[in-house]
Amino acid sequence: MPKGFLIANVLGFQAVWFASVIGAANGLPWAGPLAAMVYAAAHFAWTPDRRGDLRMLAIAVSMGVVADSLLAATGVLAFASPWPWASAAPVWILAMWAGFALTLNHSMAFLRGRWLMAAAFGALGGPLAYWGAARGFDAVEFGLGLPIALAALAVVWGVAMPALYALHRSAPAAAASEGAAA
Repeated sequence: MPKGFLIANVLGFQAVWFASVIGAANGLPWAGPLAAMVYAAAHFAWTPDRRGDLRMLAIAVSMGVVADSLLAATGVLAFASPWPWASAAPVWILAMWAGFALTLNHSMAFLRGRWLMAAAFGALGGPLAYWGAARGFDAVEFGLGLPIALAALAVVWGVAMPALYALHRSAPAAAASEGAAA
């Protein structure tokens, strides 16, 4: 895969992340989804694996809806600009999940098949991303306190990272395309 695509892949996700948290913190929950749409359009124009990326996108956004809605509903997290509901994952956080999903088959592909490394990466990186959004931008608050929130996020993301790859691998379209390639 060309290095330029991988660099654009990382930078595109970072642009979505910053647009999402800065927008949410400033009452503009649409900024992240708009950035995600622009990034996704560019990504799908150049990706060598549209079908695999669409599959990962569907899996990751679905997982994000469940994970962040659960964290919001239990009071672990309180999101700024919580549109459409305060007890569910807001659209801007789902935009971040979408942007992140588009990195998993490319700039983050080194984690595929490395379940312990993926779990460790998630358990460290996930909480750090939320902490950065909280400390740097006030886009999220830790309703039950920092230690509980970071522990919950470490568990969620420690499970989510390997699960994303496992679900992607086990998806019917993945199995069919892998069988055809063999």
